[in-house]
Amino acid sequence: MCGIVGYVGRREVLPILIQGLKALEYRGYDSAGVALVSEGEIACVKEAGAVAELEKRIKKEGAPEGISGIAHTRWATHGAPTRQNAHPHTDCAHKIAIVHNGIIENYKEIKEMLLEKGHKFASETDTEVLAHLIEENVKSGKSFRDAFYASLNAVRGAYALVVADADHPGTLYATRISSPLVIGVGEDEHIVASDPSALVDITKNVIYLKDGDVAEITQGRLTITDLAQKPQFSQVTRLEWTTEQAQKGDFPHFMLKEIFEGPEVVRSALRGRLKSEEGFVKLGGLDDMRTRLSDTKRILILACGTSYYAGLVGEYLFETIAGIPTEVQLASEFRYREEPLEQGTTVIAISQSGETADTLAALRKAKQRELLTLGVVNVVGSTIARDTDAGVYNHAGPEIGVASTKAFLSQLSVLTLMALYLTDTKDEEHKALMREMGNIDEKIKKILAQQDEIEALAEKYSACQNMLYLGRGFNYPVALEGALKIKEIAYVHAEGYSAGEMKHGPIALITKDFPTVAIATDNAVFEKMASSIEEIKARGGPVIVIGTEGDERVKGLGDDLILIPKTLPALEPLLSVVPLQLFAYFVGVKRGYNVDKPRNLAKSVTVE
Repeated sequence: MCGIVGYVGRREVLPILIQGLKALEYRGYDSAGVALVSEGEIACVKEAGAVAELEKRIKKEGAPEGISGIAHTRWATHGAPTRQNAHPHTDCAHKIAIVHNGIIENYKEIKEMLLEKGHKFASETDTEVLAHLIEENVKSGKSFRDAFYASLNAVRGAYALVVADADHPGTLYATRISSPLVIGVGEDEHIVASDPSALVDITKNVIYLKDGDVAEITQGRLTITDLAQKPQFSQVTRLEWTTEQAQKGDFPHFMLKEIFEGPEVVRSALRGRLKSEEGFVKLGGLDDMRTRLSDTKRILILACGTSYYAGLVGEYLFETIAGIPTEVQLASEFRYREEPLEQGTTVIAISQSGETADTLAALRKAKQRELLTLGVVNVVGSTIARDTDAGVYNHAGPEIGVASTKAFLSQLSVLTLMALYLTDTKDEEHKALMREMGNIDEKIKKILAQQDEIEALAEKYSACQNMLYLGRGFNYPVALEGALKIKEIAYVHAEGYSAGEMKHGPIALITKDFPTVAIATDNAVFEKMASSIEEIKARGGPVIVIGTEGDERVKGLGDDLILIPKTLPALEPLLSVVPLQLFAYFVGVKRGYNVDKPRNLAKSVTVE
């Protein structure tokens, strides 16, 4: 959600800013802009639409020059997605420029005060208010540095921002509260961005700013303090992934590439952790908490979107494998609930980016209750990774497609490992589960080999405007995730339901033009699933069945059939979700949509 890039160093500034914006396009945005800073002036160019449109405007108006610069891709919150509202924003004198992710909650009252003092505003955004507030504080006699700190202490909200001052063109100021910001440390250069993908071509040595950190950045110096100007310790982290990992290669879209990375993603999640021959799971990230974890009486999983559906699978896993009562809550709802939370509750926060605002807010509430908190995140050094007591990384590599696919598989893999880790049982059933985990990657490959057949099904159903997804047990959350994917990617209205609930309402929707995707794999609830499918067929509804290889019962059960390899029930979601991801992808492509950048969506949702 939105993207920030800032640079000061030995290289030409504009190409680095544009390159950084292009690396952030996957996050979702609707306008873009750059501001280059030279002695005494700031040159700002903005445009609605894609970064390519910004480049056209720069070519038309002439490339700005400067010794430092800031840039932004905006996802509209306050004000329409227009050139006027695009970032960067400046003060009245056009000497101060700012780019900002997040929301300034008290911007209206600050704006009213500034209007009374004669300030003129050029946009509808909350961001512009901060540029004018800094200007007002400078007018009162403060140095720019002190004016910046005073302004930060006057605003409320969630933000990541970078500010430039024409009177100090070799210096950038950056800070964050509940929104990610990372600084790349190079040789005689620094680059700041909202996502490491924007700086990996410049340097792999990075510092993740903590909430309340304020960075003063020059070509050769980086100083970090808190909002009270007290020095803060900062640790340089080495990025583990390369630019090549974020390239599409021979695939037409990142989403398809990332679906096909599924087998490797599962292997990476298990590597060094699953000791199937020895009969145990090693999770180094949890070892220091082993004693506290042994006192766990209840698990509470907090997440949003696809991560929430992974958490629902986790609920089945922790209860079935580890025998621990588990509840999953939407992070956005948990924050505002008043419920008793007893000691002995372990909280697991799941987030691909590790920066999801709702999940962060919920996590902080859990920490206030002094509960043990664990993180399941993909991005090393992210806020959730730092703020939890312990956790497990996904090791899925960068996920560029906005709709999560491979991250979901990695989350399921990690949650399965955690469930095994938390059980003291070492019976044959658990050993068989560990052995089967080691076979899942090859079974996913068998599903991916059906790409052409699934694409043909997508062509057949691509004109449908509504769909129903049904599952039971471990596959109920998969039905929810399948429905979400086709909503995100193909803009098809779809509902995921427990098959047992279908006759309590959704069956009224069934017509010949309302197809159902039913996950009817070979497990204890197959006969119940088959009964639900028959009820749909009796009312003329087309059915696509996800069945199990070798199960004769699925033949003729639906109108169309996709087969997945046989596995243990607890591991079925790792397989059954893959054809649903492919189906959503191909339906979206057939309908002519940009499946990597669905409209109105952002990769990392950093506002509540």
